[in-house]
Amino acid sequence: MNKKGTSRKISLLQLLLALVILVLLNNLGGYVFYRFDLTSEKRYSLSPATKELVKSLDDVVLVKVYLEGEFPAGFKRLRSETKEMLDEFRAYAGENLQYEFINPSESADEKKRNEVYQHLVKEGLQPTNLTVKEEGGKSQQIIFPGAIFSYKNRNIAVQLLKSRMGVSSEEMLNSSIQQLEYEFSNSIRKLSNPQKKNVAFIKGHGELDQLHLTDIARSLSEYYTVKQVALDSNIHALEGFDAAIVAKPDSVFSEKDKFILDQFVMSGGKIMWFIDPVYAEMDSLQNKQGMTFGISNPINLDDLLFKYGVRLNDNLVQDLQAAPIPIVTGYSGNQPQQSLFPWYYMPLVVPENIHPIVTNLNAIKFEFASSLDTVSNASVKKTILLHTSKYSKVLNSPVRISLGIVQQEPKQEQYNKHNLPLAVLLEGKFESVFKNRIPPAIANSSEIKFKDQSMSTKMIVVSDGDVIKNAVSKSSGKVYPLGFDRYTNQMYGNTNFILNSMNYLTDNSGLISIRSRELTLRLLDKEVLKSDKFFWQLLNTLLPILLLLIYGIVQFYLRKRKYSK
Repeated sequence: MNKKGTSRKISLLQLLLALVILVLLNNLGGYVFYRFDLTSEKRYSLSPATKELVKSLDDVVLVKVYLEGEFPAGFKRLRSETKEMLDEFRAYAGENLQYEFINPSESADEKKRNEVYQHLVKEGLQPTNLTVKEEGGKSQQIIFPGAIFSYKNRNIAVQLLKSRMGVSSEEMLNSSIQQLEYEFSNSIRKLSNPQKKNVAFIKGHGELDQLHLTDIARSLSEYYTVKQVALDSNIHALEGFDAAIVAKPDSVFSEKDKFILDQFVMSGGKIMWFIDPVYAEMDSLQNKQGMTFGISNPINLDDLLFKYGVRLNDNLVQDLQAAPIPIVTGYSGNQPQQSLFPWYYMPLVVPENIHPIVTNLNAIKFEFASSLDTVSNASVKKTILLHTSKYSKVLNSPVRISLGIVQQEPKQEQYNKHNLPLAVLLEGKFESVFKNRIPPAIANSSEIKFKDQSMSTKMIVVSDGDVIKNAVSKSSGKVYPLGFDRYTNQMYGNTNFILNSMNYLTDNSGLISIRSRELTLRLLDKEVLKSDKFFWQLLNTLLPILLLLIYGIVQFYLRKRKYSK
């Protein structure tokens, strides 16, 4: 009896001690915050930049996610991952981040549903048509795989499902999930940061006009204050600007204007260069009965870019991976009949680099692009962002360009150039092209403040000016979105490439680095699953029963042995 009493007291003391420890740990948890992520890719761990961003919120961010309803498995996964990511954000933002999931098709009234659809499109969300299999056949379902972020009476739409050419639906879904943290963080940053950096579009050298820059200027203006700036030999023209864009110039830069750009870089300014080494236009091709020439486009920037680490080649690239254009193949009465043919001067560049600027981007459309080479420079790091496919070739200028090539079967052995560089990122300390070239009066001027070596800075060089040019209808003047193909209704990744590039150049918070995060796609082998389906069904059915039988037999044997003594 004494032994039993002592044992009971020890058990009670152990229980009491355990309860005290639990209470202490619970109270300690109110002061010490930590989250454990046991996944191999740390998929549920937010970056330090994101944590700082959401912790600094001084008002509520409301997120309305339009992923509620009956969806296929892939969209259910996107909904689940979206909710889990928002929960991670709320863990650090506290009450300053709230969210709700909404079904835009929940109303039985068709008129009300259409009003909701129109409102979401107006806000910036793009609908997706789903074909749903039912017992009686198939039906169409409209969904909006996106979210709207609201903060202090400002809204921003985020497309959660990112379309990409040439990838399976599983890969597209996975890349969309990979980008959730960046898309959410970037949207919150855009809404909560009232101080916009300044970006200048350089003009005065035949650059693209406002009409052909309308769409990208509008997209950039969501993040930056965008202005057009004429250098006009004014040494102070770019003061107060953080970055500049040189978009498809066709006239010579004076030495004074080149000096202004050079000193802008030396002072830490960032530049995106969209340069055509060879001049060729589709308009010229159409106006000259299907034939024109590509000729050199000397604009007096070669020595500047060469000094920084890039040489633009005097050629045009052809690529078998190309966008199509309509060609008249015959007439029905008086009406021309058109068919689409790949136009090899219009490469479709699928990003393969894992750099945050281009990772998971859709194909980017080029037009009359040239190749480029990097130049040895120990103080500058070069990263090739975009290149042609493995089936490409170059034609040195002057180049005779004819629509007749679309009617001929390409000889693949001629397209033997692989991965020709088209866009490069330069990072580091640049040396001025004017070093040891200017008189002492200018070099020592207190007003000019000449620098022969830059602080650490960045720039991007693209060997095609049309990458940043939006199409404009000649008849109506309608401006098409940048990257939109009127002939195939395909939306290419030009806009996102430029936005990501500018964000990378100007953002010091580190948010852009989140884009390079990768989640391993662990897919079942459908062929193996199909062939071994019966085996796994049988195993999953019989194995639990067999284990229970073995457990029962062992227990029976042990009990019999115990009580038989």
